[in-house]
Amino acid sequence: MTSIAVLGNGRVGGNLAAALARAGHEVTVADRTPGAAADGARAARIVVNATPGAGSLDRLAALREELRGKILVDLSNATVDGPDGLPADLLYPGSSLAEQLQEALPDTYVVKTLNTMLFPVMTAPASLAQAPEAFLSGDDPQAKQSVRELLTDLGWREEWITDLGGIRTARATEATILFVPHIIRSSGFTPFAISIAR
Repeated sequence: MTSIAVLGNGRVGGNLAAALARAGHEVTVADRTPGAAADGARAARIVVNATPGAGSLDRLAALREELRGKILVDLSNATVDGPDGLPADLLYPGSSLAEQLQEALPDTYVVKTLNTMLFPVMTAPASLAQAPEAFLSGDDPQAKQSVRELLTDLGWREEWITDLGGIRTARATEATILFVPHIIRSSGFTPFAISIAR
């Protein structure tokens, strides 16, 4: 059992928190109540960023002391939305939210994952007709191993998890968010994930 704080109680955070609790972890969810994020981060071993990506850097940079020595699992994509509310461009072109977080939080182990799919797939990967893929980006091998173990608790098979390397590789997975609005317009909000055919 691991103590986990999920920052964000929307569809992504709520879904993930419930699944992690079902898997036997001690989970707290921090909403926008003043002090909730700091309290959650302080008490947890692993902190999950499920906040909207455009504001994540400011929110998490303010928790630098609470996040010191912790694993930060970053699920968010930082985008500029178009008129329809769907992602239209990247907020950090030539970089990524994960890289920005790692730079702002040098004493925290940032791991990017689960950002290349619609949220229901995060906790039910076997529900898709084809095998999905979850990518890991991060500079610390032990932190990535801990996140890999969380993914298996959520139903991800080992062969569905691909370690891309250091945190800089997150810019590649974050860029795949630009596929999403086109897929949604073409197929609706049917659950899907980006994966590599081999």
